[in-house]
Amino acid sequence: QVQLVESGGGLVQAGGSLRLSCAAAGIIFNINTMGWYRQAPGKQRELVATITPGGRTNYADSVKGRFTVSRDNAKNMVHLQMNTLKPEDTAVYYCYAATFRGAGYWGQGTQVTVSS
Repeated sequence: QVQLVESGGGLVQAGGSLRLSCAAAGIIFNINTMGWYRQAPGKQRELVATITPGGRTNYADSVKGRFTVSRDNAKNMVHLQMNTLKPEDTAVYYCYAATFRGAGYWGQGTQVTVSS
């Protein structure tokens, strides 16, 4: 089992920045890819960014150039630096971790609200 706890959400004006963090606990040696997804009201959950243990990243087109995902393997944490935020970035952001055996785990979610 893997437990994920997010922090860092909040309210920010358009053009501002926020940094999300996620700490993993439990059977952490088995964690492969980590990352972030988001879900806006009335929409499906969508990928934001992922990062492998070796640092290979993948981003949604809508956040490329504005968001940066990073990972601290020693501390079992993943971060999401969000710059130049837009109102359409408003959503609940979920931390995600996948194990090498293919199991997936989710955090409880943290709200990000961007006002215009």
